[in-house]
Amino acid sequence: MIQKKRNGEELTGEEIQFFVKGYTEGSIPDYQASALMMAIYFRGMNEKETATLTQAMVDSGETIDLSAIEGHIVDKHSTGGVGDKVTFIVGPLVASVGVPVAKMSGRGLGHTGGTLDKLESIEGFNIEISKDVFVNNVNTNKLAVAGQTGNLAPADKKLYALRDVTATVDSIPLIAGSIMSKKLASGADSIVLDVKTGSGAFMKTLEESEALAKEMVNIGKNLGKNTVAVISDMNQPLGYEVGNANEIKEAVEILQGKNVKDLRRLSLEIASHMTVLAEVFSSYEEAYEALEANLENGKAFEAFRSFVSAQGGNVEMIDDLTKLPKADYHIEVKAEQDGYVAEIDAESIGVAAMYLGAGRATKDDVINHGVGITLKKKIGDTVKAGETLVVLHSEKETANDSRDKVKAAYTIIENAPTDTTLIHKVIK
Repeated sequence: MIQKKRNGEELTGEEIQFFVKGYTEGSIPDYQASALMMAIYFRGMNEKETATLTQAMVDSGETIDLSAIEGHIVDKHSTGGVGDKVTFIVGPLVASVGVPVAKMSGRGLGHTGGTLDKLESIEGFNIEISKDVFVNNVNTNKLAVAGQTGNLAPADKKLYALRDVTATVDSIPLIAGSIMSKKLASGADSIVLDVKTGSGAFMKTLEESEALAKEMVNIGKNLGKNTVAVISDMNQPLGYEVGNANEIKEAVEILQGKNVKDLRRLSLEIASHMTVLAEVFSSYEEAYEALEANLENGKAFEAFRSFVSAQGGNVEMIDDLTKLPKADYHIEVKAEQDGYVAEIDAESIGVAAMYLGAGRATKDDVINHGVGITLKKKIGDTVKAGETLVVLHSEKETANDSRDKVKAAYTIIENAPTDTTLIHKVIK
């Protein structure tokens, strides 16, 4: 197999299944798996090979049976970004029109917490719920989010750990297979992918992001799941808040009708595609209009309150956002010149938030829910010397590492920059 792939030949389905099973069980050693991963990195895989690899990773462990949930279940997945709190807006939005959202999520490793860490900013919120409670919550409220239980795609976990230390992570077929194996094992009927592109994304260029999006959509189709990918911009943080409690706060404000343009627009985009896949609406335009109305009339906010309450969360924190966790110190980082914000390195903002304690450098780090960053200026905004660019929410009176990182993230120029594109493409 190694020789075939090294020479650019196609691997058969039987060969791929043999490899995934053997490596997961331990009969194929790391050194041979490493060689095959490197051969795939250089030679690639065709559509059929990638779909077979993904299915073999799904089959390597448990799959979640969601058949007890009524209706067409649509899941969403983001390839990760800075300030990405879209799940907390999209879930209630989609639930508000009767589409079940049964979401399995993980914890974050990197600049900010994951979906579960952010939800745990809400006092009492329980992500360790049983399958029966999970199913009942989705049937009752149309929305539940829980930690991944069971042994989902163990082959992916083992292969990813190997790829991480053999410089074979950034291979499009391997990334696509890794993401889709976990989504397919999670039991949804259809999937909408939010594929980020730009400085704060895993894929820095539009070409790479488009290649990944197409690969994942093809895997979904080949394995019988309707899949849509939205390629969205991550050249600056999404919205104005980065952290855990402050991202929950901003998501709730959107659900209460606040117009944070990029965040609101992207959430409506993702939710519209989800509800069309669930066949609640016949067109994207019809879906967008109905979902926008549910942001305005409070139905989406009520769906979020019901979801929080059902999972043991203190709803008072949602009704009064000042009750969410807060840091002790609020440090303003000011501009040193007049001009326009031309660039914000999103990844640097994320790393600055991690330095404050909003994320994890190692899996054993403890998240501080109250710390984070509030952006006061975004790309295209005018700025005067001495004006505040960002506020650091810190447990320490000085946060020089984060301050320096944030200052370096901003590029200010004399003339107004061109508008940034939020949604680059939709791949179906």
